[in-house]
Amino acid sequence: MPDEEKPAPSFEQSLEELESVVRQLESGDLPLEQALALFERGVALSDSCRKQLEEAETRVEVLVRKNDRVTAEPFRADKG
Repeated sequence: MPDEEKPAPSFEQSLEELESVVRQLESGDLPLEQALALFERGVALSDSCRKQLEEAETRVEVLVRKNDRVTAEPFRADKG
């Protein structure tokens, strides 16, 4: 039976987990290997949040830029 792919976590879920990782790292009470693993997870979460924010920004720009009129249009990442 193949593993089912989990949907990507929402921005809010990723941000909440990132905040938890930061709190754990700031505690300073972690063994080196665990701290490195948490740091790597934090970098991945930060990257995920950044990408989601960039996509949201692009969607807003598409919405506002349509001939100086606010016109909703679906965001497509393949647009140049």
